[in-house]
Amino acid sequence: MRSEPTPFEGGPMDGRVLPVLVGPTGHPPKWYEIPVPTPDGGPPTVLLYERVPAGYSKRLHLQKGWKYAYAPSGQKPKIRWPWTKPQPPA
Repeated sequence: MRSEPTPFEGGPMDGRVLPVLVGPTGHPPKWYEIPVPTPDGGPPTVLLYERVPAGYSKRLHLQKGWKYAYAPSGQKPKIRWPWTKPQPPA
C-alpha cells in the first residue's frame, strides 16, 4: 500500500505530519481516528480528524492536497442516504 505524508491541524496533533495510507483513488480516508489510552486503564479516548483540502493554487484553483482538521465533537456525522426520511426535531 502507498502512504502519503499528511499534516494535522488543531487539537493535540497540531503541526505533526504522519504517513497516512491512501486508497485506490489516491485519497486518504475521510475521517482519521487516533485512540489515546488513558493512564488508569479505562477505555481509550478517541481523537477525530476530518480530511479537508490543504489549499488551492492561485491561477487555476487546483487543489494542492489534503490535511486533517481536528473535530472537537469527537463524533462522525451519521450517513444520510437519499431514501431515508429526515429526523423530526426533538
